Amino acid sequence: MTSHSLNIILFGETGVGKSSVINLIAGRQVADVSSDVNGCTMSSIHHNFIVGKCQFHIWDTIGLEEPREGVNGYLPAIHKAYNLIQELLAQGGVDLLLFCMRGNRVTATTQSNYRLFYEGLCGSKVPIALVITHLERESVMEDWWTRNIKSLEKYEMKSAGHACVTGIPGHPQYGQSQIAIKNLLTGYDSTARYTMPPDAWFVQFLRIFGLFAPPKDLKGKKLQDFLSKRCGLDSKVAEELARKIDAKT
Repeated sequence: MTSHSLNIILFGETGVGKSSVINLIAGRQVADVSSDVNGCTMSSIHHNFIVGKCQFHIWDTIGLEEPREGVNGYLPAIHKAYNLIQELLAQGGVDLLLFCMRGNRVTATTQSNYRLFYEGLCGSKVPIALVITHLERESVMEDWWTRNIKSLEKYEMKSAGHACVTGIPGHPQYGQSQIAIKNLLTGYDSTARYTMPPDAWFVQFLRIFGLFAPPKDLKGKKLQDFLSKRCGLDSKVAEELARKIDAKT
C-alpha cells in the first residue's frame, strides 16, 4: 500500500539523459533511452510507477525548443502544452521539479532552461532539485558538485537538493547513483502541491516558452477556433485565451 504520491516534472535540454534518470528512480527500465537529439517541441511522456511506499507520476518533457515551422509547428505545440496542463491538473498539481543537466560547465543556456520551469511555470513555488548526469568519468561523482556550486550560485540556480549520477547500467557507480536519487526524493511529499486555474496556467505555460509569437495568419477567430475544436476548450474560454494571446503579440 502506498503512503503518498509524488507529481514530478522532469525537464532539461534534449539529450541530457532524462529517460535514464527515470529508470534510475524506477530501478528498472520503464522509459526508452534514445540517442535522438532532435526532440519534439512541448511533448511530454507520463510515467506512473511505485517505488517502496511512494507512487511516482513523472512527466518527462521532451525538447525545450520553440516551434520553427510557422503554423505547422505552432499549433501542435499549443495542443501538447494544453494536454500537459490538463494531465497535471487531473493529478492535483506539481510537487517537485527535477532539472536534469549534463555534468559540464554551467552556461547561460542552462540557466535559461532552469528559469523557464521554476520561475515561469511554477512561480518559484515548487521545490526544484538538480540531477547532474553523465558523470561516468568522475571517480567520486559528488566532486562535480563541489567544483561547480559557485557557478550555480553565480547563475542564481538555487536548489532544494541534488544528485550526481550516471545513467549507464552496469557502470561501477550505477548502484550509488540509484541510492543518490532515491535519497534525494525521500524528503518530498504531496503536502504543498502547486496549481493554479487552468486557463491562467495554460496562458503562462505558452508565454514562458515563447509561444506568444504565433505566425501572423494565426490570430483572432482562427486561433480561437483551433483552441476550441482541437484543444476542446469551451468556446468562451477559447475566445478569452485567444484575446490574451493576441494582446501579447
